[in-house]
Amino acid sequence: MRISDRYIGKQVLMGTLYAVMVLGIVLVLGNLFKEIRPLLVEQKAPLGLVLRFVVTVLPMSLMYTVPWGFLSAVLLVFGKLSSNQEITSFRVAGLSLARLSVPVFVIGGLLSLGSLWLNINVVPHSKATSVQLLYEQASRNPESLLKPGIVQGNFRGGDGNALKVMIEGKKGDWLEGFHFYQVAANTEGMATTTYVHAGRAALTVDRQKSQLRIKLEDAYFETRDSLGKIETAFAGEAEPLLIDMKNPRGKRLRRSAMTNDELREEIATNTTLSEEKKIALRAEITKRYSFSMACFAFAFIAVPLGLNARRKESSSGLVLSLVIGGLYFMFTIMAEEFKSDAGAMIMLWLPNVICVLLGLVLFRRARFR
Repeated sequence: MRISDRYIGKQVLMGTLYAVMVLGIVLVLGNLFKEIRPLLVEQKAPLGLVLRFVVTVLPMSLMYTVPWGFLSAVLLVFGKLSSNQEITSFRVAGLSLARLSVPVFVIGGLLSLGSLWLNINVVPHSKATSVQLLYEQASRNPESLLKPGIVQGNFRGGDGNALKVMIEGKKGDWLEGFHFYQVAANTEGMATTTYVHAGRAALTVDRQKSQLRIKLEDAYFETRDSLGKIETAFAGEAEPLLIDMKNPRGKRLRRSAMTNDELREEIATNTTLSEEKKIALRAEITKRYSFSMACFAFAFIAVPLGLNARRKESSSGLVLSLVIGGLYFMFTIMAEEFKSDAGAMIMLWLPNVICVLLGLVLFRRARFR
């Protein structure tokens, strides 16, 4: 290994590590903590749960911050080498730009392999686990899930139907002004709605059955069937109203929280899936492979762009990385709009192909400068 390989490789590795840390804290973890703060901080969740949540969401952030950090590091490192005339010195010593870039491609390839393992094995598990932590918090202290004036829609009934719950206030162990709403669809797609209001309610957890039991006082029940017929009832006391809190791994997960094997099994065995949903599931598998190749693809475009940016002195490596990274990940959003496997696959792989082809053109031009 040449001294130049160690010199450039060390700078790229350290720059990538630093960029991943900054991007992870500022861009990703900051937004995540903003979303979970009312539950995990304001509701006094235990410190252990907060730390477990942080460890759980880190792999999800790495899916984006590793390629983005690598891109930023290469742009900044080669921009600095160019501005300090070190690239010229290496060329005088007989090293071509392609030879100087070898450690960048090696690091990019290794990071892509690591991202592939991360995206296929770790990220789906982390997304499912992050939901499970909220269920654990519900089992530990169910009242912490309910904040006065805030509609909570993360519950599910014993039949799997989505529920919405809101309370008006808290007084001791009682919830004041309890509102409950459920929409259930039958096999024919006809909806039945249920609304419950109680003057106050008390929550208890049946850990053996993983259910949240709700005792109601001064309760009013209203049911509207698919034909619009309304039935009402009143009760001084009613118990229990049940909400399911089983481990989310036992339920159908969002496609981003399913492993590749689970996605393929869902496509093969679930006969109720529409063709549009099957396309979305197959696109999820493709996205994990295409994202994993981002670091290697960025290696082609980052080196010549880093040199060019410093020569023109019109922009910085950080700005370039934000623009390129933003455009790259925007293709993923566009891929969700396609209604065919071919269209989604092309859109997901297109940014990698563009980076490689454009990088080869820029490399050729940079050789003669």
